[in-house]
Amino acid sequence: MHMLMIAGLALGAATASDGALEHRVQLDHHSGPVAVRYSADVGVTHRQIGAVTTGGRPSTLRCLWSANVTVHREARGNSGTTLMRSAGQDGVIEGSRPGWCSANRTAIAQDVARRQDAVRDHLQAVAQEDHGLLRAEMDRLHPDTRAG
Repeated sequence: MHMLMIAGLALGAATASDGALEHRVQLDHHSGPVAVRYSADVGVTHRQIGAVTTGGRPSTLRCLWSANVTVHREARGNSGTTLMRSAGQDGVIEGSRPGWCSANRTAIAQDVARRQDAVRDHLQAVAQEDHGLLRAEMDRLHPDTRAG
């Protein structure tokens, strides 16, 4: 389930800073074409579990991590209307690594980077789900007054 958010998440080390995680479409509306840009921000959370053990016993330390994705929508209509919305979802990508989280941050960022296809798939799915909502928002702003 997507939860709407007003503010974006603080970006983690795995965030794509080159703008590669975006999706652009043009929707038709009776008020004119609507250019829509969806972009994704990725934030990684870490949770340390387990314990350090004494000599001769295996350590149970593990770092559980989760990549949370916030999708931002910016829609611009012909009339100058701009509609923005953000939707976040936790756990789009998850994993774990043995040892301390602080020692694994770089490796986790690489794990997330290798799985950008999952983030891209999520971005496109959110965009597809949003089209109906965006049309409804445009209809409220620009009702169709044509006789029909």
